[in-house]
Amino acid sequence: MMYLMSRGEDEERMRMCFALAKKGVGAVSPNPVVGALVVLNGKVLGKGFHEKYGGPHAEINAIGDALRRHSSIQGATMYVNLEPCVHHGKTPPCVDAIIRHGIRKVVAAIQDPNPRVAGKGFRALRRAGVSVVTGLCRSEAERLNEKFSRYITAGTPFVAIKAAQTNDGFIARRDGSSRWISSKKSRTLVHRLRGEYDAVLVGAGTAIADNPQLTVRHIKGRNPLRVLVDGRLRTPLTARLFNDKFRRKTIVLTGKSDAKRINELRHRGVQVIVVNGKNNGVIPVERILKELAKKGIASLLVEGGQKMYRQFLQRRAVQKIYLFTSPKKFNHGIPLFDDVKESFRIVRKTGRRVGGDHYVEGYISYRKGN
Repeated sequence: MMYLMSRGEDEERMRMCFALAKKGVGAVSPNPVVGALVVLNGKVLGKGFHEKYGGPHAEINAIGDALRRHSSIQGATMYVNLEPCVHHGKTPPCVDAIIRHGIRKVVAAIQDPNPRVAGKGFRALRRAGVSVVTGLCRSEAERLNEKFSRYITAGTPFVAIKAAQTNDGFIARRDGSSRWISSKKSRTLVHRLRGEYDAVLVGAGTAIADNPQLTVRHIKGRNPLRVLVDGRLRTPLTARLFNDKFRRKTIVLTGKSDAKRINELRHRGVQVIVVNGKNNGVIPVERILKELAKKGIASLLVEGGQKMYRQFLQRRAVQKIYLFTSPKKFNHGIPLFDDVKESFRIVRKTGRRVGGDHYVEGYISYRKGN
């Protein structure tokens, strides 16, 4: 007799998939994060998630986990937060394994936005007699893979801004100094955010003023690639981005063909990409994103400074924002968004206190006509 799950139990199983999928954050990009369960007669027989780029997918890991402890999973239901793949990539199609092992039902939160899949996996399962249910916890599933979805459909990275401002709206004093606006707890949260993105980006002004490391230090996590946009190669060779043990993870985008400086950077292991910028050394945002996409960078965290924020917002290239507001006041200084603040609003936002700061996470909605 077939065991019937209630909708509440189905949602509980799907949220278990989400929790599993999150274990792959930072390890599988530019692929999506995916978690899967194999359930039979109301019991979870196997769990799995996509653990690393190029490795077995969540469905295969869940099936393998179940078969290590059970001789058969015939008639089981699989829960998964994303449509199973049907194409050969670095691994065989998950659909084939699902069918071969006699799984009779697949409950998937959303369709894969990848055009190579996009409903084909569901159709293949149904043709083989597998029951398919979709749409469970859809909005949560979409948020979970928002970076992948943007990258695979637009061909450019998902872009978020991280910014810290004083209570009166400044990100630095007039001389460019800003340390430290936010609290230690806020800075720890920033390090966690860095670990969730493929790359972090700053402009030359921030690199010169702050000499940042742009690494994950306060928590355990993956260090992202570090992108420096320096149209005129102004950043001194003594910068930490060029000299620490992670210098091979530094990418410099420049419009200046200074062979001596470029060769020195490359000799240190720094990656240098020379692009055609404008006469004033400004590299178009579209070109920045195109070059990063070529390197498989699916998500980008823009950390500063004001000019970078303005450029990305003016080109409507930002999807998300993480904003920390400190109780401190500068009275005078460099404002956060300056003349672009009227061109967008923050929607679907959530807020909380972090170490005395007010933290807001939300999405960017651009106003018409701006």
